[in-house]
Order: sequence, then C-alpha cells, then structure tokens
Amino acid sequence: MPPLRLGINIDHVATVRNARGGDNPDPVRAACMAEAAGADGITAHLREDRRHIRDADMEAIRHAIGIPLNFEMAATEEMARIATETRPHAVCLVPERREERTTEGGLEVAGDANRLTGYIAPLAEFARVSLFVAADPRQIEASARVGAAVVELHTGAYADAVAEGAHDAAAAELERLTAAAAQAHGLGLEVHAGHGLTYDNVAPIAAIPEVVELNIGHFLMGEAMFVGLPAAIAEMRRLMDLARGAA
Repeated sequence: MPPLRLGINIDHVATVRNARGGDNPDPVRAACMAEAAGADGITAHLREDRRHIRDADMEAIRHAIGIPLNFEMAATEEMARIATETRPHAVCLVPERREERTTEGGLEVAGDANRLTGYIAPLAEFARVSLFVAADPRQIEASARVGAAVVELHTGAYADAVAEGAHDAAAAELERLTAAAAQAHGLGLEVHAGHGLTYDNVAPIAAIPEVVELNIGHFLMGEAMFVGLPAAIAEMRRLMDLARGAA
C-alpha cells in the first residue's frame, strides 16, 4: 500500500483567537508547529463569513510553511480569486452553508457538473483540485468527469455511528467508504478522507488501501489543549501507521 499522509487542519486555532479578538493563538504558529511535528500538509478553510481563518492567515501560512497548503473553500468566484492570488498546493471544494457549525455532507458534484467543470479548469492550472464528497458512486463518477484530481471522502457519518455505539451502522458506513475509495482509485482519482476522525475511530479508515491522506483538525486541536500539539500529532500518526501496517 502507498504511505499514508497526515494533513492537519488548523481552523480552530483561529476559532479560539477570534472568540476574543487580537492575535492569539496564532494559526500560523500552529501550522509551523504541526510541520515540525511531522505533518505532511496543512489544511485551512477560508469560509465566506470568515468565522475562523481570515484572508491574511491564508497568505501568511502559505509563506511560513514548507509543506503543502490545502485551501478548503466554497466554489464561489470570490474564493477562486483568493486561491488564484494565494497559489496553494491544493484546493478542496466543499459545500458551505452559513448556519452550519461544520461542513455537513459532501459536495453535490453530479447535479452541478457543468458549472464545476468550468470552475475547476483554471484552478487546476496551478493547484491540485480536490472535491469533498460523500461515499456515493454518482458523486465519485462525477468528480472524475469534471476534472478533479482528488476526492476527499466525508467520514462524518462513520464517525458519528462509532461515537453512538451503532456498530451495524458504523460497519455499513465503513463498507461504503471502502467501496467508494476503490471506485475513485479505479477512475484515476487520488483518495483522501476526513471529518470527525479521532484516536478511537481512525484505524479502519487508515487501513483502506486506496486512501493516501487523512485530514484531521478539530479533534487534534482539542487534544492539543491537554497534551500539546506535537504529542497529539505523534499519537495520531502512531495509530495511523499501526493500522496501515496491520492492513
């Protein structure tokens, strides 16, 4: 199996900063610490309402780190302009509703294929374009058709089922994710996964052979409050590598 990369989402460092205003804690510092701790990439989501990451953060992070920056964003003209100016390594298109607490569900690619094809083409000239999608065969097939290079599988339903102790539901979601990863790989897409992943549920996702990157944020930022960011990242990496080796 290919090596499994770990991308660290630093959005919620900015959430804490914005709760009080000012400059602390600094998401740029968090990104640099994550890189030093062994992260393979940094993910940041510039939301339309700027609830956590801000425009200046994206530019500062881009210049501060030596590992890839994954720019999560809605598929809007404003975000395309900012991505074009920032020039990240990758952009990940996600659905976005202002009232949601976190990203809910995957991007509707199949129903918006014509627009997304034209939207993705200029972004693909300078960045790897990823689509955050549910483990749905229609969305996977459409992702390949519109010109994406990567799909990131939404693991939220799986994570919720594990947290609720719903073993049958968790097994069914894992089966869907496994099938989706195989389908995407067969279509020539690189496969990532993320959302709701923790120490307790990461192993089965890490063991899916076609998945080459996990993007994890909220849990690790919370864990870092207790043990520090390098220790939190090291433990997640250990569990990922253990699962990968066992698989």
